[in-house]
This record gives sequence, structure tokens and C-alpha cells, in this order.
Amino acid sequence: MYRTRFQKEIVAEFLPPKRKIKTQRLILLCDGMPSIPKKQGLVEFLSSKGYWVIYPRYRGAWESDGEFLKNSPHLDILNIIDEVLSSKKIKENSFYQSFDLFPSEIFVIGGSFGGATALLSSLDSRVKKVIANCPVVDWKILKEEESAETANPNYVSYLKDTFGNAYRLSEKNWKKLYDGKFFNPIFHAKELNPNKIRMFHAMDDPYIPAGVVKSFADLTKIKLKLLKKGGHLSTDWIVKKYWNEIHRFFIAN
Repeated sequence: MYRTRFQKEIVAEFLPPKRKIKTQRLILLCDGMPSIPKKQGLVEFLSSKGYWVIYPRYRGAWESDGEFLKNSPHLDILNIIDEVLSSKKIKENSFYQSFDLFPSEIFVIGGSFGGATALLSSLDSRVKKVIANCPVVDWKILKEEESAETANPNYVSYLKDTFGNAYRLSEKNWKKLYDGKFFNPIFHAKELNPNKIRMFHAMDDPYIPAGVVKSFADLTKIKLKLLKKGGHLSTDWIVKKYWNEIHRFFIAN
């Protein structure tokens, strides 16, 4: 696994495909929040399937610089795409080994908080397809989600107590999620292209109500695979279990 930095702030791990293919395809993986960065196994899996993979940390989270939620996290993904397409190279930070990277197809996969990131990334024409697993589609669920995760009435305080400086988050930035516009897929429902997106969710998800995601799917016409059980589904498990279906969706015109 290699490490690099984009836009001088965004730290990311990456892997080239384990086997050479004619078409360079790139997947960007978007983490949930709060979560510990542990998708290295999924990076290895996708690399083995012939994809380039970039696994970033959001600005203001974990190893990356910046202030968390100062700007919409999906802009971090677009900033990475900007740099990859302009430089056509990616350099790892340990021995400065340089790799040629000029993807003809770009995909985004994200779960939960990262599902919202993936959905909003799909608005960019350079992103061909997106997988959103158990995504936050409307931040109106915020109070319910917070109460499910912690008894602490102050969520920012809970993050600080539990994750230390892993998330550099202010009350001001957290409260932007309550306005219904900032980083909120439902606000962009009319702009989303259902042909670019597939969603996965479980009926018994304890954090993100399945009914909210089903209503969003009905509104946007996005295809949703709704599982009877599974809780807050692991993106690693979903991608590996349904990889053949996902790969066919990715490569279809």
C-alpha cells in the first residue's frame, strides 16, 4: 500500500491494479464518519480486480490537514480528481516512486457518511458511476442518528472524547448539516442522474432509517437493493459480495 498527499492537504493511500489492463479505471473510496480508516483490505480486493484505487482521508480528519466540514467532503474527492487528471501521475511519499495515472473512467464508492459523499460526487461529469452503501441521503435524520450513537447530548464533544484529534470539527461546522442544504443529497435530488448510481441498504439499519432511503430512491429513480437484514451494512462486505453486479454496472455504457 502506498501513501501520498493531494492538494498539499489530503493524505491518501493508493494501489495500482495488480494486473495490467488496457483501460485505466480508477475507484475512489469514501469513508464513513466517525470511523477508523480500515478499508485497506477492500483496496487490495479492488486492485486485484484490475482497478486503480485511491483511499483518502477527508480534510480535517485523521492524517489530512484542514478543518473538517469547512467545505463539503465531496469536494475533497473532486480535488483529487482535478490533480490526477491534470498531472497524469501519482507519487508515493516514502521513496518518491512515480506512477503514470490517466484514468479513462472514474468511479466512487462510499458508505454511510461516505455514501453522501459518493452521491454528491456523482454530480461531476468526470465521475462515471457511483455505489452508495447505506448512505445518508437527508440530514434531517441527524438527531436520531446522534442519539443512536451516543448518550452525550453534544455530538462534537463526543467525537473529541472518543477520537481525540482525529476529527478537527467545530460546533459551527457541524451545525451546517442542520440547514438542509450543506452536504445533503436530498437537496440535489433533481440534479442526480439515476443511471450513474446504485444504492444498497438494509431494512434493519439502526442508524439510517430504510424508509428514508427508500423514499429518496423513489424520488430520484435510483436503483436500490434493499436487504431484509444486515444492520448498518459494511461497505467491504457489500462490494465483495455483489462485486460481479457492481463491476457489470461500472463497465456498462
